[in-house]
Amino acid sequence: MQQDYPYALIQFYATAPYACSYLPARSARSQVATPAHLIDTHLYSELVRRGFRRSGVFTYRPHCDTCSACVPVRIPVEAFRPDRSQRRAWRRHHALTGLERALAFDEEHYQLYQRYQAARHAGGGMDLDNREQFSHFLLQSHVDTRLVEFREYGILRMVSVIDCLADGFSSVYTFYDPDLPHAALGTYGILWQIETARRLGLPYVYLGYWIAETPKMAYKSRFRPLEALQDGRWQALPEDATDS
Repeated sequence: MQQDYPYALIQFYATAPYACSYLPARSARSQVATPAHLIDTHLYSELVRRGFRRSGVFTYRPHCDTCSACVPVRIPVEAFRPDRSQRRAWRRHHALTGLERALAFDEEHYQLYQRYQAARHAGGGMDLDNREQFSHFLLQSHVDTRLVEFREYGILRMVSVIDCLADGFSSVYTFYDPDLPHAALGTYGILWQIETARRLGLPYVYLGYWIAETPKMAYKSRFRPLEALQDGRWQALPEDATDS
């Protein structure tokens, strides 16, 4: 009874079908938790454990009629062991310094975000985000959200927005310098979250959704072991499930 108590505070509704952002020619639906102002850190932690995620103040999970490609995944911090390429990424970016900043608009952050979207996600829609859309996406939150900027010798290289949960971190979004040669900033950002969670005694880093058919999601499957929410419970994702 106690476990179900937070759900008594909110309601859920399913959206109308819309074009899937990840799999071409497919439609998608989401289940949305409302009202947003009642979803605090405690309740959101429970929702994330049940497969939800947020974009701004919009808390949702996939709710498609005929597709279950989006799989919530998380890294068990104590069991994680970096592979050789991840160890190289950690060493390569040893000069980066992470600093927590206020969850507020910063023009330098926005300019880096625009460069990242134009280089990595051109034509996806987010490359056209104006300052207001950027703020709604990353800077509006009713939960415990941290913005961490990473600088190398004073130069801004990366920004990570992270939700702090009762049992770990939820990686909201990371954007970085797309023009830095031989960089592995995205990998470093996740490794930094894992190491920080380990230092704070937090057991998990939630990476959102993994989709086997989407190459842009492949980076998530490189962090092993990886747990997936399947059939209503978190379980180890088999190695052969991520071979693609």
